[in-house]
Amino acid sequence: MTAKSRVSIVVMGVQGIGKSTIGEMLAERLDVPFVDGDTLHSERNVELMASGTPLTDTDRAPWLAAIGAVLVEHAARKGVVVACSALRREYRDLLRTHDPSVYFVEPWGPIELIRERISGRTHEYMPPTLLQSQYDTLEPLTADERGIRVSVRETPDQIVAEVTRDYLAQAGAEA
Repeated sequence: MTAKSRVSIVVMGVQGIGKSTIGEMLAERLDVPFVDGDTLHSERNVELMASGTPLTDTDRAPWLAAIGAVLVEHAARKGVVVACSALRREYRDLLRTHDPSVYFVEPWGPIELIRERISGRTHEYMPPTLLQSQYDTLEPLTADERGIRVSVRETPDQIVAEVTRDYLAQAGAEA
């Protein structure tokens, strides 16, 4: 199944919520590239996170600009799906300045579930100790934001099917 028009999707949320898994599957379903926003962090940001230091808005600004540049770069083509925490409304607003049509997917689950999921994994630089700070920072999607919040209690296949239906319905309504 492919989208009728250009795809612009950001899968957002805290660490361990499934951004990359969902993003990769969604990109494959919609036949567009997938970009993991983690690869766009500066070396300094990676060092800060690896040391257990939460990023500040100042630390995040160049990273969010890089994510925005990816959205713009792919806008001339078929589009892109990007995994990017985009925890706060203002971060999502910034991404919308690069691409006003961006659609956000917010996988969501209780902190206890996500803590359990990440306790058994090793991330290149994101220690589990930063999970609480991410939940403290998270501002869920609001009704005026284009996108969908989905429960991570469903399987990735179920999540991607639900997101695809909603995304294509919204894309069709705009055509």
